Amino acid sequence: QVQLVESGGGLVQPGGSLRLSCVASGGTLGYYAIGWFRQAPGKEREGFLCISSSDSPWYYGDSAKGRFTIARDNAKNTVYLQMNKMNSDDTAVYYCAAVATGWSGGCPSSDLFDIWGQGTQVTVSS
Repeated sequence: QVQLVESGGGLVQPGGSLRLSCVASGGTLGYYAIGWFRQAPGKEREGFLCISSSDSPWYYGDSAKGRFTIARDNAKNTVYLQMNKMNSDDTAVYYCAAVATGWSGGCPSSDLFDIWGQGTQVTVSS
């Protein structure tokens, strides 16, 4: 079964940018839809962006639209989350997650992801 490790978290100033990476091992990333989730202090974990195994992005809700983008590099077994125009509401632990959808699958409902990374902290503060 594929295992996921996130990296790239840290402290960023309001209005700044950050790129997170999600590296997969033990499997072929191209067979999975990969989602990004986050959990802010005192809040429930929310899914906000996914990339399908056929390389199509899907936004869950509006929080990331216009600011965050997602891309995958199957040769490196890595999915990237590019975050721009960040604000304090983006402060959270960020997780990537995977669900097997086949080589041409789409992004499923966010509650179907069943393989999780350990998370990486992102703090937006001046």
